Amino acid sequence: MLIEDVEIESQSETRREFRRRLRFKRMPNLIQTEVLIVPETDSSLNTLCIEDAKFMLDLRVLVHPYLAPMVTSLSIISESIDGRIRNGLRPKALCLGVGGGALLTFLTIQLGFEVIGVDSDKEVLKVAKNYFGLEESEFIHVILGDAVKYMKKLAYLGEQLSKNSFAGSELDDFGHLVNGEVAHKFDVIMVDLDSSVVSDGISSPPLEFVRKHVLLAAKFVLSEFGILAINVISPSQSFYDNLVNHFQKVFHDLYKIDVGNGENFILIATVSPQVFSVGDCSSPFLLQLKSVIPITYINSIRKI
Repeated sequence: MLIEDVEIESQSETRREFRRRLRFKRMPNLIQTEVLIVPETDSSLNTLCIEDAKFMLDLRVLVHPYLAPMVTSLSIISESIDGRIRNGLRPKALCLGVGGGALLTFLTIQLGFEVIGVDSDKEVLKVAKNYFGLEESEFIHVILGDAVKYMKKLAYLGEQLSKNSFAGSELDDFGHLVNGEVAHKFDVIMVDLDSSVVSDGISSPPLEFVRKHVLLAAKFVLSEFGILAINVISPSQSFYDNLVNHFQKVFHDLYKIDVGNGENFILIATVSPQVFSVGDCSSPFLLQLKSVIPITYINSIRKI
């Protein structure tokens, strides 16, 4: 892995902009994670040398291209999230794939979510904590393990609980019991997984995720008005068509957000039909979302 602090071209004539990036040696041209960093001294100083500068992380902003569009998906269920908050509950997100952890941190500090992140790469999680500001807390839980298997086991345990026939010992690895209720019903599942087979080229999500039993497991652990939001890199039209076909067989409606970089888009699948308006000024959560996410992404949501 390569961790680098870089300066990027800034639109401001008075401020310089810096980012911290993570790359994998197996895919050196692909930026895996990117966060905003600011010099501890005034970044307007032309004399600042990046090699010698000390930086602080600014995790209030998402700069990795597809993360802000992924968070934008929450606008579709803003009314449902408002209802959860009115009832004194935190909205909940399951993030499959953690990377540098910027998404988990942003959801918690900017939007008040409780988040569970799952990643199978121990070294990536170590780097996320040491260099990208990921901190476990009361509302951020990080699980080391296979993301798909973890979600499937949550679905299985939830199903067993609903039948009142589970063995308590099976829940040892899942500390998500609240007053006897399995807190596996998430408002959103956000998926940032790519193919681990380098020879296949860059594609996302991996084919193993696009299986009916996996999608059904995702649907089961979502709340009645929950959504599944996935970062998609489609290497071909047939990949895209196959993806949409499989999701349409399991979920109610599909939406799409174009990231605008010619490579990624966000696919959003809903458990139930949704009625939402981007111009709604009565939703506190939607107003909060608009204050931290570019409204251009919200306006670009299209139904498939």
